[in-house]
Amino acid sequence: MAKMLAIRLPESIDRRLASLAKRGRRTKTDLAREGIPEHLADIEDYHLAVQRIESSLRSIPLDEVERRLGLDR
Repeated sequence: MAKMLAIRLPESIDRRLASLAKRGRRTKTDLAREGIPEHLADIEDYHLAVQRIESSLRSIPLDEVERRLGLDR
């Protein structure tokens, strides 16, 4: 069952949305319905990437970092 979502958009975004809808002979709702899942997928991908990076990072002691960078003099 489809759910309804009412949102307030700044005028600048509404104008852009209306302009794109008109150019593409589509409705603003069509564009929002298409764009939201794509944006959600991007956000999910970002969080998954961060989670994977954080789980695979190993710590390097400061003295080792300084040694590798030649700062241990």
